[in-house]
Amino acid sequence: MAPARKTFLTGLAVFVIGLALWLFGLDVEIVVFTPSKIGVVMMVLGAIEAAYGLYRMARDERA
Repeated sequence: MAPARKTFLTGLAVFVIGLALWLFGLDVEIVVFTPSKIGVVMMVLGAIEAAYGLYRMARDERA
């Protein structure tokens, strides 16, 4: 599998895991962190990584 496609799929996976934490971790509080806040951070990072993967795939097609 191409590295750009792996980056895109990894970003989507991180986004989905973050979405699950955000949706199902709203009423859970752990002493050190809140799962819903970690979920939001993971969604942002996953979206950035997926966008970078799309950019790399588009750039590789043009070359």
